[in-house]
Amino acid sequence: MQEKGLLIVLSGPSGVGKGTVRKAIFSQPDTSFEYSISVTTRKPREGEVDGVDYFFKTREEFEEMIEQGKLLEYAEFVGNYYGTPVDYVQETLNKGKDVFLEIEVKGARQVREKFPEGLFIFLMPPSLSELKNRIVTRGTETEDIIHNRLQTAREEIEMMELYDYVVENDQVENACERIKAIVKAEHCRRERVEHRYKKLLEVE
Repeated sequence: MQEKGLLIVLSGPSGVGKGTVRKAIFSQPDTSFEYSISVTTRKPREGEVDGVDYFFKTREEFEEMIEQGKLLEYAEFVGNYYGTPVDYVQETLNKGKDVFLEIEVKGARQVREKFPEGLFIFLMPPSLSELKNRIVTRGTETEDIIHNRLQTAREEIEMMELYDYVVENDQVENACERIKAIVKAEHCRRERVEHRYKKLLEVE
């Protein structure tokens, strides 16, 4: 019987560097995760490619996906929708492959309700001042949006209890290694593997 893959959810406050950490993990040759590309209604940032970084949709297209039940989770954040296409996730897990989701905190909460057996990792900034610095350095947000993002970040950090692990993003390389170590350990968790080994007792 094919072992199902592990659903890995990386989340955390806006500006913490989720995308940077995810790209660093997937740039490593030993990474075997399948990345589930999110759908969003926000405009592409410089260098982002449709179908690689996100699936960019209009608001109307996104709301049609909601109505048709084609999203595992979705959230509206700073005026834009973000969501995860459900079919891709299910099909990939059933093939025994690990699926890596990089999503906002509200979306992660929805996934937790539907996939409690998933692995939920919260990416933390070293400090709120460092988080503000990272958002400002982007140069893509107005002062009002920066203020809103920081306020939202405080609320999201308070939701940390929904997660299994917390990883500080002090340096991208360190965060990547911690996340990979957590995934490796989770694959050995008793609850995930005991049924497989108990079958050995049935063999005479």
